[in-house]
Amino acid sequence: MTIHWYPGHMHKAQKEMIELLPQVDLLIEILDARIPYSSENPAIARLRGDTPCIKVLSKSDLADPEVTALWQARFEQQRNVKTFPTRSDQPAGIKALLGLCRSMVPQRDTNKDQIHAMVVGIPNVGKSTLINILAGRSIAKTGDEPAVTKGQQRINLGTDITLFDTPGILWPKVENPASSYRLAATGAIRDTAMEYDDVAHFAAEYLLQKYPDLLMERFKLDALPRDEEAFLEAAALKRGAVGPGGKFNRHKISELLIKEFRQGKLGRISLETPDMITQEQIEMDQAAALQAADKAERKKRFKEGSGSLDKKERKEVRVEKRAAKKPKPTTKR
Repeated sequence: MTIHWYPGHMHKAQKEMIELLPQVDLLIEILDARIPYSSENPAIARLRGDTPCIKVLSKSDLADPEVTALWQARFEQQRNVKTFPTRSDQPAGIKALLGLCRSMVPQRDTNKDQIHAMVVGIPNVGKSTLINILAGRSIAKTGDEPAVTKGQQRINLGTDITLFDTPGILWPKVENPASSYRLAATGAIRDTAMEYDDVAHFAAEYLLQKYPDLLMERFKLDALPRDEEAFLEAAALKRGAVGPGGKFNRHKISELLIKEFRQGKLGRISLETPDMITQEQIEMDQAAALQAADKAERKKRFKEGSGSLDKKERKEVRVEKRAAKKPKPTTKR
């Protein structure tokens, strides 16, 4: 699955966020506790340097607690990184984040200096809710769909901490194909930019492997279905998601499965573990190496004589050569 949802304001917001990074003392990066890797902006990881970072694991009450603990241990092995789980059902606990912010930036005159913290995260991850609780008033717009916040805001909390709120942004290309499905399943992209049937198949396959008991209990199944297709059909029959002739309505049961997952009605579920991501990164590196080797081989054959390439391969090489000649964009400092 490839995400085709990158509104223009996201491109602008990412550029502004990168330009603002050198001016901040602290990053508050909000991740979805169900998908900590897939909801982590790779641009932040590359550019933050030694800037202290608190990774807020939002919606931790919806995630598998054992998996969340593994992610906390992994993140806190990184330099200048601390984690802070938050719960959807206990918003008052977010206030404790301010104390952690102060402990992360100790070298300052506490009577004069403000801590400038930038809040970043993907769409629909809970940034605006967190900011409103910290501020004690409604400042940032909230909503249960992505891309509610469109521009940056500077928020003085009335203490020694000033927040820079940024729009929820994805990035132009999600490299890990499985991450695209996970982002869609958790609601980080608009539902109009995804196919429920496609995402539900991915989710059902994973849930059957990792959380079969939760599925059987939620959908009142007597036996574990053999695969995701059989599960969707059995679940549809149990929930009355059927059409003419008693045939199961694939779209209806797919939409129901994804919405109940997002609401936590299936139970506490995490869609990725550190070990899974390590393996997926190995597979992506291997695929990239094979692609690079194939590209080099085609270029070699092209130089030796285009007759050794078929029509499609010759076209691909010409496109690659034209792309290589294009001037590289400069980055503002």
